[in-house]
Amino acid sequence: MIRVPPNFFMAKLEPKDRKVLYLFAGLDASNAKIFPRSYPRSFQSITVSTISTSQTLIYIGTEDGKVVLLSLNPSLNSKDNSSDQDPASSRNIDFLRSVSVSDSPVIAIYVFVEIGRILVLSDGTLYLLDTLLLQPARKLSFPKGVSVVAKRSCCEESNSVSLDRFGDGVPRAEISAGQRLFLKLGGIRGGMKSRASEHRGDRNCVIAIAASKKLIFVELLLPGNDADTSSVFIVLNEIQGVDGVRSMVWIDDSIIVGTDDGYSMISCSSGQITLLFSLPESSNNPYLKSMWKQEGAILLVDNVGIVVNSLGQPVGGSLVFRNLPDSIGDIGFYVIVVRDGSLDLYHKKTGARIQSISFAAQGTGRCIIADLENGNSEVVVVASPSKVLCFRKASAEEQIKDLLKKKNFKEVISLVEELESMGELTKEMLSFVHAQVGFLLLFDLHFEDAVNHFLLSETMEPSEVFPFIMRDPNRWSQLVPRNRYWGLHPPPVPLEDVVDDGLMAIQRAVFLRKAGVETTVDEKHLLNPPNRSDLLESAIHNMIRYLRVSRDKDLNPSVREGVDTLLMYLYRALNCVDEMEQLASSPNSCLVEELETLLHDSGHLRTLAFLYANKGRSTKALDIWRILARNYSSGIWKDPKGSEDNSVIILSAQEIAVREASKLLEESSDVEMVLQHLGWIADVDEDLALRVLTSSKRSHQLPPEEVLAAIDPKKVEIQQRFLQWLIDDQESDDCQFHTMYAVSLAKSALEAVEMELTSQNPSSGIMEEVNEKISRIPVRAQLQLFLFCSDLYDPEEVLYLIEGSELWLEKAILYRKLGQETLVLQILALKLEDSEAAEQYCAEIGRPDAYMQLLDMYLDPQDGKEPMFTAAVRLLHKHGESLDPLQVLEI
Repeated sequence: MIRVPPNFFMAKLEPKDRKVLYLFAGLDASNAKIFPRSYPRSFQSITVSTISTSQTLIYIGTEDGKVVLLSLNPSLNSKDNSSDQDPASSRNIDFLRSVSVSDSPVIAIYVFVEIGRILVLSDGTLYLLDTLLLQPARKLSFPKGVSVVAKRSCCEESNSVSLDRFGDGVPRAEISAGQRLFLKLGGIRGGMKSRASEHRGDRNCVIAIAASKKLIFVELLLPGNDADTSSVFIVLNEIQGVDGVRSMVWIDDSIIVGTDDGYSMISCSSGQITLLFSLPESSNNPYLKSMWKQEGAILLVDNVGIVVNSLGQPVGGSLVFRNLPDSIGDIGFYVIVVRDGSLDLYHKKTGARIQSISFAAQGTGRCIIADLENGNSEVVVVASPSKVLCFRKASAEEQIKDLLKKKNFKEVISLVEELESMGELTKEMLSFVHAQVGFLLLFDLHFEDAVNHFLLSETMEPSEVFPFIMRDPNRWSQLVPRNRYWGLHPPPVPLEDVVDDGLMAIQRAVFLRKAGVETTVDEKHLLNPPNRSDLLESAIHNMIRYLRVSRDKDLNPSVREGVDTLLMYLYRALNCVDEMEQLASSPNSCLVEELETLLHDSGHLRTLAFLYANKGRSTKALDIWRILARNYSSGIWKDPKGSEDNSVIILSAQEIAVREASKLLEESSDVEMVLQHLGWIADVDEDLALRVLTSSKRSHQLPPEEVLAAIDPKKVEIQQRFLQWLIDDQESDDCQFHTMYAVSLAKSALEAVEMELTSQNPSSGIMEEVNEKISRIPVRAQLQLFLFCSDLYDPEEVLYLIEGSELWLEKAILYRKLGQETLVLQILALKLEDSEAAEQYCAEIGRPDAYMQLLDMYLDPQDGKEPMFTAAVRLLHKHGESLDPLQVLEI
């Protein structure tokens, strides 16, 4: 048991700006044109029942014991949903007839569509009438002292009862509703007793009646389905000891009753009574309202509605009403409360007051509300003592539009998400509303929120934002969907215009606010007007965010072109250089003709070069890289500060230009284009120039003759490395290339030797050290190796070049190629004084006279040089057997 204090959950709630219900029909008891003069003037109870989509019956119980029947046609819905309309002027509602049942007020009316009857409670007595009031009321002699009646509401699980309830293997399908209940409650104990158990029709209905300190279960019978036509009900069971019941609901197999002491739950299966809530002495009368869809009920404790399930356990949050209700209704997601001429609508989940409607003056008296028991009706009927008003729930679209017009965007999204989760709104509609909210937020200068909603819309097309980026007409104007929304926002215009119009609206709103006029402009903008540049930057930044996400969608080619091209526009507007170059250099659908003038005029040449290259326009891309490389290069020399850091930055940019150009040239087989750009690339980076010439990425290699002719003669290293690549990697056997390579190496060797000699002081006298350095020049080793290994060059041409130089070993190799044995031996023995090399060459010659010739050179070197006795003795010692003794002695 939970004791509820007098001020339980007394929170202050402010109504939301929602329009869920609107008045569409009504009547006034004083209107003699509609009702007879004898029409009663004080309403005590009201009930509704739907016959069809075009007819709803309204039953009204009056203070003088009459039941009045009205006919309502909800399909004749006036589009004027203003609560200010005159109810008496409505043509949707008609008076049918009235029947007098007693001289006391009609406390309650219960409709049983299953058997075509209504049950009327007046002065503790029940009366049975037909639904159209065509026959006189029938007074039921039993039971007496009735205080309240409840009809059972149940879920599918609890309503399914096994057909073999007695366990004898015999299914019993043809049993009445009352018998099914009786079978399910077969284990009832204590004060419960059975009054009947015979077979009845399946369309009968079971009710619970609180009367004379007991709870009676009664089955109302379908007229004419029993031999005894006078029988209208049978009593199934009774539970004794239930006293003082003022309100009651029946949910599944539990009955919840409200008494002056509190709320209790009665188990139908055991008869056990459990106290749920005790009421303080100061509390008002208990009130219960069943919630059929939620399979629960609302227990009223003062102005707090506590929602419980079929087990009597509180579920969800409590509903705090601003006044003590006269009556409570249920429609969709909402609970309706009426009190003293006003109607309040509360959300079931959040407990928030959504809408308030005043339909009568204060002091009018007790008001009552009626809805369909199953909670599926779109119509509720409210009665004051002298008026009946019919309210319709606005369609989801009307509610959404109304909230959008008031710019209550959070409420809109909350509403559509709730409708979608309940299956009352399609995902397409949810996406549509997100897009609509996004456009309204965009024109309200809330760009981040606007794009967030755009991204949540699965149906919004990227082309819908194109007019915000490029002014119409343009290439993509025909791709923009037209008239897809509710006309709540202006036509799309460029973001600059959106910002300017928004700022003007803020200025007007500030002026109107000073004049006391309320506006829909955001309060934050009024208190702190934003800056134009900040707004424009935010607009562009968030539009970029939307287009970047859109790139990952499956778009048709034209839209994809628009997305990428306009994304580049926006990047340029914010000078996002890195993003521009990334987009231009990666796979994209940008249209070059739309961007080249823009990028060129704004100085974003690198981006334009990347874009040209990406689109296969290598010639234009290379022209730009050449311009950039030259500009960067001149910048190094013209830097007034001579800053090392600045130079590094400029040089790095220059290298990047060369590198990007070389990437294009490495894949190109266009000889003219490659050779056209070879020179400036070589000026910056000879390695990259050589990589361009020797690239294996192109489909056809460049003609070597044309390449060699195009290489700047000053770029000797490039020429030599290209020739080496032709000979070594391409295995060229062209004598021309071999000779050219040998001559080039020889020239480089001569220059290196000359440089080494001129760098030494002639008076130093240490020529041996100089000769040592000359012999270690790298290019000489390269020349010597090539001269020795290749047989395809022209030795005489090379020899002619180095004839007067000190390149003796190179001369020896060349003379060897020419077969000049004597000259080779002279160079090896006398010039280089390399006895071992000379002796090895004699061995290669293979004739004995070669050693004798070498010995003669050692002993008679000529040119005034002293005999080389040591070398001669070494020769005799190692190769004496190959010499003729007589010739040796003669020498």
